[in-house]
Amino acid sequence: MKVLHIEENHPALIEGLEALGIQNDLAFGASLSEVLGKISTYDGLIIRSKFTLDKTFLSHAKNLKFIGRVGAGLENIDVETVQKMNIHLINAPEGNRNAVGEHCVGMLLGLMNNLKAGHNSIGLGEWDREGHRGWELSGRTLGIIGYGNTGKSFAKRVSGFDVTTLCYDISDNVGDKNARQVSREELMAKCEVISIHTPQTPITRAMIDSKFIDDMSHPFWLLNTARGSAVVTEDLVAGLQSGKIMGAGLDVLEYETRSFSSIFNEDKLPPALKYLINARNVILSPHVGGWTRESHIKLATTIVEKVKKIFF
Repeated sequence: MKVLHIEENHPALIEGLEALGIQNDLAFGASLSEVLGKISTYDGLIIRSKFTLDKTFLSHAKNLKFIGRVGAGLENIDVETVQKMNIHLINAPEGNRNAVGEHCVGMLLGLMNNLKAGHNSIGLGEWDREGHRGWELSGRTLGIIGYGNTGKSFAKRVSGFDVTTLCYDISDNVGDKNARQVSREELMAKCEVISIHTPQTPITRAMIDSKFIDDMSHPFWLLNTARGSAVVTEDLVAGLQSGKIMGAGLDVLEYETRSFSSIFNEDKLPPALKYLINARNVILSPHVGGWTRESHIKLATTIVEKVKKIFF
């Protein structure tokens, strides 16, 4: 088998495939036209998010047996066409679920304890203890939207606190000992924290909007480590300004042109983005929730193990 790698990943990926007898060709700097010109000669393709694998791309990949997406999301891949072509589609949500779960806990504790604002205040020569009095997580009700790999990971990690955790998912019977599955209405009626763990699909796009925010029964903290498209940023800002949203921890933003792409793609930043950057009760990170040193290896080895299971 011949596999084309169009983005760099942990060396364990290539080493693992080589151990299976697979030939690995690297095209990290190749343009789309260059890849299209030779993809028909390959049995496998390794990708993160550099290109969109749409019908046009896939029409050139006539001999592909598998696509390895080093990550969880599949929004840059035409899954329906891949299935029609009988191409195995392999992703690795198991590889970074621990990292995302821990990142969520860190963001939530940072928000509730005003760590960003306190640090910045001290940097200005201030020592304002009362102005940075925080909140305790214990005793609160947390809501998780999307109870797959990363949602379950967050629930497991926060279970050590004295909290009640609820989850909402379009699939039935996904709740477990760490989170009780409820309706969307019950989630919105009871929760003081909302953490998003959904893939990017038509039904999750703009899911957190002004109506969702208004319909929440309690003021709440919002975490998003899923996809930026799930949150309408202008509505989020309005919620922060009104106090309905107590704080927001965002590892992803709708201003990313694609997964892992910089938000600084315009000469002039959108007003809502400028607000988030400067807000004392907002923590931003550059899409690194699942980007630890450990997950870097796990993502690679997960792809190798799945290829091995399918073909060897």
